Amino acid sequence: MTADRAAAAGARQVPLGFRIGGFSRLPRTVAESVIRSFRRSLEVRIVAITVLLSAIAMFGTGTYMTYSIGNGLYDTRVEQVRGESERAVRVAQSNFATTTAASEADLQALQISVIERIGAAAPSYSGIAFLRAEGSDANFGLPDIVRGPDSAQNADRYVGDALRERVLAGQDEYYWQSIGIDAGADLRPGVIVGSAIDVPGAGAYELYLLYDLSEVQATLTFVQGTIVIGGLALMILIGAVTWVVVQIVIAPVRVAAETSSKLAAGQLEERIPEHGEDVIAKLAHSFNGMADSLQRQITQLANLSRVQQRFVSDVSHELRTPLTTIRLAGDVLYNSRDKFEPTEARTAELLHTQVDRFESLLTDLLEISRYDAQAVAIEREPVNLVRLAEDSIGAVETLAEEKGSEIHLVAPGGHFEAEVDPRRIRRIVRNLVANAIEHGEGRPIVVTVDSNESAVAIAVRDYGVGMTKVDADRVFDRFWRADPSRKRTTGGTGLGLAISLEDAVLHGGLLEAWSAKGEGSCFRLTLPRDPGRPVGESPIPLPPEDA
Repeated sequence: MTADRAAAAGARQVPLGFRIGGFSRLPRTVAESVIRSFRRSLEVRIVAITVLLSAIAMFGTGTYMTYSIGNGLYDTRVEQVRGESERAVRVAQSNFATTTAASEADLQALQISVIERIGAAAPSYSGIAFLRAEGSDANFGLPDIVRGPDSAQNADRYVGDALRERVLAGQDEYYWQSIGIDAGADLRPGVIVGSAIDVPGAGAYELYLLYDLSEVQATLTFVQGTIVIGGLALMILIGAVTWVVVQIVIAPVRVAAETSSKLAAGQLEERIPEHGEDVIAKLAHSFNGMADSLQRQITQLANLSRVQQRFVSDVSHELRTPLTTIRLAGDVLYNSRDKFEPTEARTAELLHTQVDRFESLLTDLLEISRYDAQAVAIEREPVNLVRLAEDSIGAVETLAEEKGSEIHLVAPGGHFEAEVDPRRIRRIVRNLVANAIEHGEGRPIVVTVDSNESAVAIAVRDYGVGMTKVDADRVFDRFWRADPSRKRTTGGTGLGLAISLEDAVLHGGLLEAWSAKGEGSCFRLTLPRDPGRPVGESPIPLPPEDA
């Protein structure tokens, strides 16, 4: 039973950790999704920018409106407060000036009466205080009397020294100051107004009236909330309207993009529907005209390419028969060259060499025509590339000895097997080594074979004349030679590297070249270890480490 509970507890703990990890990744996933949508979707980008700019504009406008309305409400309320205070001071001063009270009791009764009359003259005050002025020499009278609709709001609590000094200075009839009224957990905005009062028989007093501006603050808060809610609603409306407008504008663009993709995929009959006479319709008409022109040109080029391929193939096949006859006759002459005069013997040798080269050229032309017609089949089998490199080097050893070049095979170790067509890969390596011998100036040649988890590679490095970067970029072009003035000793056709590149691409691999003037060249063939897998990083660096 205990084991079952422990197992159940363990089973519960795993989903909990998974959920916590999932929640921790959620913000990052959402942010990545938003960024991806912003980068990929034109509609999202336009709507987001429009809403953002609208929000900035409304924030500025709302801030200005709030500031203006707040100042207007405050100024209006202060003017009202000043008006009430002015009337209250007149009432108080008039009552004190006309009184006949001479005793302390009469003065107290008079003050109470004045406070009641002030309440009628200034009905919105929240607290009142009579403070005897400092330095007053009266022999009787109360130092302060507080009375108001809210007995908790004692006005004398909010009278500061600075305000009293201004009131005592007496340059103006009254003075006012903004304050914060204590309301328990928070402060309410308020204003206190002070004025000097002369009480006959009691001396100089100061009258202070306290006003609560909470209603003004409530009105301003309501206005701010209305502006915020209205702004949010307006932004949502702007976003929705922008989305609808963008959809109307983007829909033809999306159709054009989809049509372009189909055209690029080879569906040359695809066209954009044309509706109306606006700029979108003109765009569709121009696009369709361009598509028609491209279709005609592509069709013409495809027909020319087919004619060219058929011509090369037909010519190559047709030349086989006379070439066979010429070869038979040439072999007879070549085998009998010892019986001829030196001139005729040399002619027989030249004929034999050129017939061999002509036959190689026809073979390469047929191979190129098969690639152009996409009629090449590949026969894969497990091959050890070290053994294949050894065979390819052995096929050109005689040529290397004639040129004085030593060929070194370097295989650091590892797994060198790969699923390839051995005939085609052997042809690539043989071409690369033969070119290295041709241009190696009799210097050593290094053939390197290496591999990693995803790819195998063969590199052929020579230390001959080398090429410029421009020449290295064109080295795989058909019938192209880096230096046409150089004497060709291997009888090449000018198609070897072009066919080698096609063989490498057929295997899903890469054939790359590096060369520098005076430093030699390096050709690297990289092949995937398993068919269908990407090549990844080549195990052999290019440029080579000794470059």
